[in-house]
Amino acid sequence: MDEVYISYNTFISAISQRVEFVRILPLEELLLDGTEATKEPEKRVLSDFEYEPDAEKVLQELLPHVWALRIWRGLLESVASEHAARMAAMDSATNNAEDAIDRLSLLYNRTRQAAITKELVEIVSGAEALK
Repeated sequence: MDEVYISYNTFISAISQRVEFVRILPLEELLLDGTEATKEPEKRVLSDFEYEPDAEKVLQELLPHVWALRIWRGLLESVASEHAARMAAMDSATNNAEDAIDRLSLLYNRTRQAAITKELVEIVSGAEALK
């Protein structure tokens, strides 16, 4: 493999998520000789450090942790985004259900009132007919 990417949703807010594509292999930031892949002077890693054991062994020990943390971060971001999306969907569903209940209650009350009015009209008409 030349490159490995991980794709996940990044949590922005409760109603917003963004899809991220992050390259986890190869790591551009770290090279065995202690310099960065970028040519920007403010981002250069100083190579004047002494490593015990040597730098290669330190990197062999640390790099799996770096990859695991990047994957773990992606998983956590995805879970947070999923929970936020579910929360927004449930809030929308609750609001829609409340609106439907209000509309049906109004329809029920109007139908009941029409039936009561019809019965009153029939009673008054029957009483008038008996006079």
